[in-house]
Amino acid sequence: MAKQTTVRIPEELAEQAEAVARVKGTSVNALIVESLAAEIARVRKDGDFIARAARLLKRDKALLDRLGR
Repeated sequence: MAKQTTVRIPEELAEQAEAVARVKGTSVNALIVESLAAEIARVRKDGDFIARAARLLKRDKALLDRLGR
């Protein structure tokens, strides 16, 4: 199942995305999904990103633990 969302894209970027999608023979939606998947795969390999995520999760867990008391 897919989740629908709205994204505001600057006009110039939208035009470029439409051109790239047209040349690739795909939709702008498919181009966006492909691009997001590539970015997520990239950050999963980024040690600094993973470390920042772990710190944020630890901080959020501590906050939730305090709120649960």
